[in-house]
Amino acid sequence: MRAVMPPPVLFRRLLALPTPLRVRTFSVLNRPQPNYPGHVPLTYIEKAALAVGSAFGSLRDPYRHDLIASLGEATANPYFLPRLHRAMLSDPTGRRILRDKPRITSQSMRLEELRKMDDGTVGRAYAAWLDREGVTPDTRDAVKYIDDPEEAYVMQRYRETHDFTHAITGLPVIIEGELAVKAFEFANTLLPMTALSLVAVVRLKPVERKRFWDIYLPWALRNGLKAEELINVYWEEELETNVDVLRARLGIEAPPDLREIRKVERDKRKAEKAAVESLRNA
Repeated sequence: MRAVMPPPVLFRRLLALPTPLRVRTFSVLNRPQPNYPGHVPLTYIEKAALAVGSAFGSLRDPYRHDLIASLGEATANPYFLPRLHRAMLSDPTGRRILRDKPRITSQSMRLEELRKMDDGTVGRAYAAWLDREGVTPDTRDAVKYIDDPEEAYVMQRYRETHDFTHAITGLPVIIEGELAVKAFEFANTLLPMTALSLVAVVRLKPVERKRFWDIYLPWALRNGLKAEELINVYWEEELETNVDVLRARLGIEAPPDLREIRKVERDKRKAEKAAVESLRNA
């Protein structure tokens, strides 16, 4: 009969396993050293509390990007972010990005030069989108709750390239447009935060909610699933590429113009209101 391993021996062998195969615990009063500048090591309980708190906070205020960022980091491991990292490692361009580790900032993007690019280019569309929405590349929060430095960069890269997804799809930073982009990103990346953000659909007006379910969610899921992994796009090398050409290469259909749809509906409501007022005054 095979002897049963005594508990102390089993415990010692578990401790002898390589660090990635062991559960590393620590107390809030005795934290390990940061793994990279800005890193904040958290216990499992703290990560769970961060996920719950940031989820409720971002539902109350969908424009709290800091809470959305915290939710993304608290829910990305142990599976989803490593999967995205493996997707980059399996792609030649993804491997180059991991090797070069480029950052998207106002300095690296040179927005003044992008604004002068030809109409229809990715760079011009990106700069125009930033100007239209009143944001800059520097508005993205730095990653701090992901323990592995390489995976922290993958999350940072996803975060900094999010605006390029907006730019090539043309979807605006209003709740309705942001939800469409998040649904697309969920189908493309599988990051839980992108799916959890969709809870904010309850904040939409009935007409907006119907439009999301009928038009933009089907578009997002269909295109997110069939498109290439956007995390492997070296956006810095695509600035002079035509937007339509890049979308075709990535397998993304242009969504219906949300701004135009909203404008048509506003004009229709104004016309109907004017007609009612005219009848009253007749």
